[in-house]
Parts: sequence; structure tokens; C-alpha cells
Amino acid sequence: MLRNRVIIILIILIITCFLFYPKTKPEIKIIDQEPQTNEEELKEKIGQMIIIGFRGTEINKDSQIIKDINDLNLGGIILFDIDNPTKTFPRNIISYIQTKKLISDIKELSSSNIFVSIDAEGGLVNRLKEEYGFINIPSAEDMGKENPEKTKEYAIILGKELKELGFNINFAPVVDVNTNKNNPVIGKLERSFSSDPEKVFIHASNFIEGLNSQGIISSIKHFPGHGSSSSDSHLGMVDVTNTYDNKELIPYQKLIENGYSQIVMTAHIMNTKIDPLYPATLSPSFIKKILRNDLGFKGVVVSDDMHMGAIVDHYGFNESLIKAIDAGCDILIISNNGKEYNENAAKEAVEAIFNAVQSGQLSEERIIESYNRIKNLKQNFEIK
Repeated sequence: MLRNRVIIILIILIITCFLFYPKTKPEIKIIDQEPQTNEEELKEKIGQMIIIGFRGTEINKDSQIIKDINDLNLGGIILFDIDNPTKTFPRNIISYIQTKKLISDIKELSSSNIFVSIDAEGGLVNRLKEEYGFINIPSAEDMGKENPEKTKEYAIILGKELKELGFNINFAPVVDVNTNKNNPVIGKLERSFSSDPEKVFIHASNFIEGLNSQGIISSIKHFPGHGSSSSDSHLGMVDVTNTYDNKELIPYQKLIENGYSQIVMTAHIMNTKIDPLYPATLSPSFIKKILRNDLGFKGVVVSDDMHMGAIVDHYGFNESLIKAIDAGCDILIISNNGKEYNENAAKEAVEAIFNAVQSGQLSEERIIESYNRIKNLKQNFEIK
């Protein structure tokens, strides 16, 4: 009898709850937090698009470069041996042991995984010179005279040294075709493998394989080809309208057809037949149409140094950054090693790009597109 009463009471309670339970869910109060704003996220993505140069052979937690890397979420740094504004040595590099420690300290004090980059082509264009205690690597011209397998061997040796030092990007190889042997910035400096684009492609392929075998990212340069120029874009604007040969595109075409998808560096050269207004670095006709659409390149596009004379003497710093991104550049190299040094260059660059997005000059989608390419490249090479 007692059991039946308990059952009846339970049934009555269930019916009562069903009848009087509110039909809509009560409002759930969420405690206010401090979420990262869209503006902060956008600036962090923009920061990844900057590779900056700086002064110093040693650093600590209070160094400006460390503050910039962490506060601005910079994508990377680039090291030099000579400080060009003062024409003095050293800038960042003195010796093997010192350079390794500098890079190790930077990585340890950085809150994110950064690109640590350098120009180490071999021959005359190599920040890691034999006189500082580094391995001597022949010039591209000398390598081009040997068996391509030998080129790969040299690149493996170089890549191993770069890896041990802590670098993860080498802005090499040059794939410019040596169409003008008197070219002051390519031919005369022995930076081209050959005047034959097929040989350039073969040697460049081997050089890239050698670097990649040691975990070093390569960068082919200077798109669309600097080999026919008669002047130096470090010093001023270079016009190749009347000297450019379409065979200069062949190494890029063949490398991309064979799966190359790491980094292409643009050249600050004018070809008014392609773009009457802007050099390749600032031109959608060169980057979006020829490199992306026609050649099908899917990787990261990096600008040549935005502090070179061809850019700073003809365009405002802020304007050139915005135009380069709009044209299709994913990473901007700001060497801070041109005519003058600006300790605030990284901050000013991020602010200029951010303001361009806010004003509608650049779309947020364009920034995200570059950010995703950079993130994928870092993941593919396990940048840590």
C-alpha cells in the first residue's frame, strides 16, 4: 500500500513539473571577458607580413628588435654583415659563434616562431664570408660551369651551416638569366648560373634541393628577371623595357611546373610594355597576372628590399608598402639597411598597412590571404 502511494506521489510531481516548467529557456548571463579585438587580430596578421632588419651583434630582452617581434608579431628578421647607412662593420655578423648565439637568443626571447633569413648565394653576394670564419661557397657563375650535382653538393654544405647557425630562409638561388654580362648587379657579380635558361633551371633545381634537404627554405629571385638590366635597383629605378627577353621567364616557368611552391622574390624593375606605371614589386600585372595566373605559382611572394633606391626614391614608404601588398606581395622585406636607419620602421609599416585596411585601400581578405600562405610555409618547414 505504501509503495503505491509513493508511485502516485512521483507521478503527481512529474506532471506538475511538466505543466509549470517555463516554455523558454531562461537567459544565461555571460561574464564579460576581454576578448582579442578584430583590430588586434588584424595587426597580428599584418605583423607576420614583415621581415625586418636591425642593428646589433647581441641582444637581450630589452632590445628594440625583441620588443618589435613580440609587440608586433613580426614574421621574421634578416641579418647583414655590413651596416650600409654608416658603411661600417659589423652590423649583425662577426663570427660563427657570435652569429649562432645571436640567433639562438632571438629565438629564445621571441614569443612566436619567426623566419630568420639571410642572403647567402655564394661568391661575392654572401653575408657569411670566409673571412668571418664561414664556409666558402662558389658563385652561381662558377657553379654553373660544373656538373649540376656539384651545385647540389655545395647547397647541402651551405644548408647544413645555415641550419646549425639557426637560419631557416636563404634568399637564394638567383634564377636570373645572364643575358647582359655587363649587368652591374647580376652579370658582373657572377650571380647567374648561365645565359642559357635551361641550365639556370637545372642548377637552380639542384641548389634548391640541397637547401631543402637541410630544412632551409629557398627563394628564387628576381622575378620576372633582372639579368638584362644595365643598372642597379639598389641605387635607383631600373628600366628593362628595351632589353628584357621573354626567355628570362623560363626558369620560373619550369621550376613552378615541377612543383616549386616556396618563395618567389620580386624585382624592382620597370617594363613599360607590361606596366607603364609601376615596377614589378608594385604591379598586379606582374604578380597577380603573370606569376599567379599565367605561371600558376601558389607559394609566398616576397618583395625585394623596400628600402632600395628604386622604391624609396620614387614612392613614399607607406604608399609603396600598400601598393606592394595590393599587387600581390605576401611578405615585405624592410632591411633598414639602405640610405638611413629607422628604429621605428617595423611599427610604422604595420600601422600604415593597418590604416590602409581601415580606409578601404586594402581589403582584410587580402591580408588574410597572405597570412595563410605564410602560416602554411612555416608549418611545412616546421619553423620553431
